[in-house]
Amino acid sequence: MKKYFSIILSFAFMLMFSQVENIKNGEKLTYRIHYGFLNAGTATLTANQINYRNAPHYRVTGVGRSSGAVRAFFKVDDVYESYINIATGLPSHYVRNVSEGGYRRHFETEFNQDNQSLTLTNKLEKTSKHFKTVKGLQDMISAFYYLRSIDSTNFKVGSALKINVWIDDEIYPFMLKVTGIENRNTKFGKISCLKIVPYVMSGRIFKSQEGVTMYVTNDANLVPVELKAELLVGSLKASLDDYHNVKYPMNFR
Repeated sequence: MKKYFSIILSFAFMLMFSQVENIKNGEKLTYRIHYGFLNAGTATLTANQINYRNAPHYRVTGVGRSSGAVRAFFKVDDVYESYINIATGLPSHYVRNVSEGGYRRHFETEFNQDNQSLTLTNKLEKTSKHFKTVKGLQDMISAFYYLRSIDSTNFKVGSALKINVWIDDEIYPFMLKVTGIENRNTKFGKISCLKIVPYVMSGRIFKSQEGVTMYVTNDANLVPVELKAELLVGSLKASLDDYHNVKYPMNFR
């Protein structure tokens, strides 16, 4: 159970992030995560503009914590950071510092997007490795900021997006397909959303290759408001709980 919860919470946390073009300095999004009937935790994301490597970047910080009854038997305290070059939309630096029960990882990745390489540092073991990568490589956070950077007029039902994502020490290809438009009920009211299906590996955590569904606002913000995952053991739901400083008005009814 602990292994499953660790992976699904990290996956849900990853899907809650936004992007460069449609983001406002100081944007903050908060999500409530439920595992079955349990209030499992929260994920809070903030984005602030900084200079990094003498270039404007957004420093995106995500903090994930288990809560309630779940925290009593499985304590999660995760911090993710991505330094995203505003001009290119690509990450320059990425941090994954997680504590999940007895599982502990602290990786920092320094990207060299010009020569398609990176340096991965294991801060706990004090070791570093160098990797050759691919053009346009994203990390877990910047990938979904890139998703929101897409012109919403071109992000229609039937369209698909392929992204190469760096996770820990390996490149994973992802594909996201827009499969429909639905009105979703939220704590703020009803809002029109694009239904997006990320294609994921089946037979390990999710019930099928299309076991995850994400709903993002059908507007210029493309803010994720809900995520649902059918798991081999139980189900997961994450929903927007609070938001501040989004760039465009949120058209809840």
